[in-house]
Amino acid sequence: MTLILHPILQQSFATIDDEIGPHHFSADQYAVVRRVIHSTADFEFQHLLHFSPGVIPQATAALAQGKPIVTDVNMVTVGIQSVVRQTFHNPVITAVDAGQSPAPGQTRTASGMLQCFQDYPDAIYVIGNAPTALIALCQQIQRSAQQLALVIGVPVGFIGVIEAKTALAQLSIPQIRIEGRKGGSPAAAAIVNALLTLAWQQRGQQA
Repeated sequence: MTLILHPILQQSFATIDDEIGPHHFSADQYAVVRRVIHSTADFEFQHLLHFSPGVIPQATAALAQGKPIVTDVNMVTVGIQSVVRQTFHNPVITAVDAGQSPAPGQTRTASGMLQCFQDYPDAIYVIGNAPTALIALCQQIQRSAQQLALVIGVPVGFIGVIEAKTALAQLSIPQIRIEGRKGGSPAAAAIVNALLTLAWQQRGQQA
């Protein structure tokens, strides 16, 4: 099955291409950057997105293998479900719904993220909203020998966001993150959808 881009999406991509002009991204990186800009109408993301070395081949391989995708909140889950259904049918788990009663001082999203880390140790983790979930995940990764497939760390806001992204940056794991305060569920979903599309296109080329 071929993924068909709506004509409006194609026109939007063409507009973004014209406005960005020459850039330093690889073709695969640019596919991610362009999706994020399309979802947010914010060209600053071209300067804020960070890709760890080799992360896109690692991410597309994990998606093609059907690895679970763990999101922090339902907005990210809803944003990726359509493309997941059209491609590899990866299981999608929402951390905020997965945890037990949080400990005192702990958010539901952080509690759920820790539970998901135990249940899905080789999953793809996507944090688009809750910095507490990203901080909890980073702390657990530091204590564990488990190797996650990928972390997409793009929470948005003012409290704990910079600290969460700094904690992720210090880990030697495959990651895509957005520097600074910006990010959010639309950006997180856009990154996943771009990676799913790349993985599906690569599968078609190999067939």
